[in-house]
Amino acid sequence: MEPIDIGLAVTGGLLVLVVLGMRVAFAAGLAGVVGLIWIFWSKKGYAPDDFLWALSVGAKTAGQVPHSKVASQALSLIPTFILIGYLAYYAGLTKALFEAAKRWIAWVPGGLAVSTVFATAGFAAVSGASVATSAVFARIAIPEMLDVGYDKRFAAGVVAAAGTLASLIPPSAILVIYAIIVEQDVGKLLLAGFIPGLFSAIIYASLIIGMALTIKGFGPPVTGFTWRERLVSLPPALPILFVVFIIIIFIYNPFGGDAWGTPTEGGAIGAFVVFCMAVYRGMRWTELKSALLETAKLSVMIFTIIWGVLIYVRFLGFADLPGAFSDWITSLEQSPMLTLVLILLAYAVLGMFMDAIGMLLLTLPVVYPAVMALNGGEAVSAADSAFGMSGPMCAIWFGILVVKMAEFCLITPPIGLNCFVVAGVRDDLSVQDVFKGVTPFFIADAMTIALLVTFPWIVLWLPSLA
Repeated sequence: MEPIDIGLAVTGGLLVLVVLGMRVAFAAGLAGVVGLIWIFWSKKGYAPDDFLWALSVGAKTAGQVPHSKVASQALSLIPTFILIGYLAYYAGLTKALFEAAKRWIAWVPGGLAVSTVFATAGFAAVSGASVATSAVFARIAIPEMLDVGYDKRFAAGVVAAAGTLASLIPPSAILVIYAIIVEQDVGKLLLAGFIPGLFSAIIYASLIIGMALTIKGFGPPVTGFTWRERLVSLPPALPILFVVFIIIIFIYNPFGGDAWGTPTEGGAIGAFVVFCMAVYRGMRWTELKSALLETAKLSVMIFTIIWGVLIYVRFLGFADLPGAFSDWITSLEQSPMLTLVLILLAYAVLGMFMDAIGMLLLTLPVVYPAVMALNGGEAVSAADSAFGMSGPMCAIWFGILVVKMAEFCLITPPIGLNCFVVAGVRDDLSVQDVFKGVTPFFIADAMTIALLVTFPWIVLWLPSLA
């Protein structure tokens, strides 16, 4: 068999393993090792005496991947960003942020739900994990929405959908992973997530207000807060804004000149600042221990997926599957934009069966080169490109689109992870209840993706300034 045929066969086997329920990390790692051994053995003509040689070389090649690829400074962002979120929660900053949003925004139709969206967006700016964000606000926001008469399914849907904003708004673990896989600038990608993330929050809020205006008894506004009560609620929430400011100036110095440091350094300093705030607010050792353990668990899960998938990616390089897929995509007799839309739709379907991080890690090594080829290549200028943007800008734009699709997959059945997390936190909710509650937000996400595709400047304006 030719390497490309081996690549297709092993990829088919990988998909079967995933559908049967094997974790993506282990399925990808197993497929990668088997594929490497198969390819090396095929080069020897399948001679029985050479199988042990192929086994040895394949295993050694796979064994080099975890350390060589994961020992990257950029990936050290992930645990620091996750730690910021958990420390902020245990320091009480999350509750303070929600209280401030409630006092300032809850007077609009559907006010508590809208407040939840914007409070979640604020928390997303100090947390790199959608799952953690959803878990935190399921404890804080859902009880208050139920107290004023919200349907429990919709209240849960608001939290699950709003939690996905952490995938776009920096610091985002998924954006960091995308940058590592496609070898693009982490800082510019994180910058690119700000405006689309806020844009998504505004569309979510607009949807909620529209439903409150058209459905009788839906989401009553919450009034009665005095200006003094509103102003008093701001100081406890300001530390989160301070941490956001620190991260921004380390990614992109808004005062001109070079950035103050690397995104990794910004994440570490942000974690230290939140830790100091947590200690000042009286965080106990048990709470610090919980924050560290939760951070370690989530970080290990993410890194395990990365290890397994990168072994599979190494195999794909030997099989030349990315190159073959790029050639096939560019040979299609249809517009590049239509091809891009079809790729995004394929992500929507694939996300119904895979978690967001695993999906991106498995597909990007094949899909990313194809999209860049559609645009005209990595080094193409904006004038000569198919999408009207240079190669580096196309990489950033496609990254935001893909991560937005990953957000969409976090709330789609049957394995929308955020929905399972919200149901797990609340004893009075089933997973089916949460899936029903997030249904209106599918429309909002579809609108957001369509606008980001149609108007790329929403994504590219901020990174173009860096």
